[in-house]
Amino acid sequence: MHGSVEVPHHQAGFWEQWRAFVGPAILVSVGYMDPGNWGTDLQAGARFKYELLWVVGLASLMAIFHASHFRPLRCGHWQGFWPSAAATGIPNWTRWPNWLMSELAIAACDLAEVLGSAVALNLLFHIPLLWAVIITGVDVLLLLALQQFGIRTIEAIVLLLIATIGVCYFIEIFVLPQTHPGFLEMGRALISPHFREAGMLYVAIGIIGATVMPHNPLPPLRARTEPPAAKDEKSVRRAIQFNSIDSTCCSHYCLLCKCGPFWCWRRLSSSAKKA
Repeated sequence: MHGSVEVPHHQAGFWEQWRAFVGPAILVSVGYMDPGNWGTDLQAGARFKYELLWVVGLASLMAIFHASHFRPLRCGHWQGFWPSAAATGIPNWTRWPNWLMSELAIAACDLAEVLGSAVALNLLFHIPLLWAVIITGVDVLLLLALQQFGIRTIEAIVLLLIATIGVCYFIEIFVLPQTHPGFLEMGRALISPHFREAGMLYVAIGIIGATVMPHNPLPPLRARTEPPAAKDEKSVRRAIQFNSIDSTCCSHYCLLCKCGPFWCWRRLSSSAKKA
């Protein structure tokens, strides 16, 4: 998958270059729509209405700056894959311990996703949790098998999934009559940082922790560490510019999706009271 997308010359047209560089941020956006993010956002919306929207905006801004540090790596400043390049600067005896620790870290990060998918299948289709976990594992293996068709296929599938989330929230907010979000109140909450109620600080820490995670920029590094067409300064700057556009656009889309649970707080609160 490395270098599978041809990058045009830096003097090519805007849309030609945009088509070449768009995509890595789509993979990153999955990290902002996992069960950890949904859980903290749902709790914040149900307990504090729109009051913690400013934390979501701050966390999204932090995520944009976080991703900006990895843009030079995506644009060819490293030769080859990022882990391979990092391995060249460490002693040989540390590679196996580093690999084992990385595998443990990956398993720890994926635990919430696996359990979240299993619980979702259980709630939607009443599938036992054990079988739901197995189905989730098979689903991941199927997605990995699709890598043989190229990175563009993976990006298209992920784009379809996150677009489905956006459509569902659009219907929930603007079509169904039970929601009726207060946009003026939301705007004030975005620019009014405060912790007026007990428990807000803990939920805010959860929102930031679920959003700003170090593994989020790594999928595009593995999949799309393609060099520019040339190594001159203009080509590298152009590559960083289009990667920045890609990351910023997807980060704003993720911000809107993360605001979804806050928009639906009335429905969440009424359901909780009935229960």
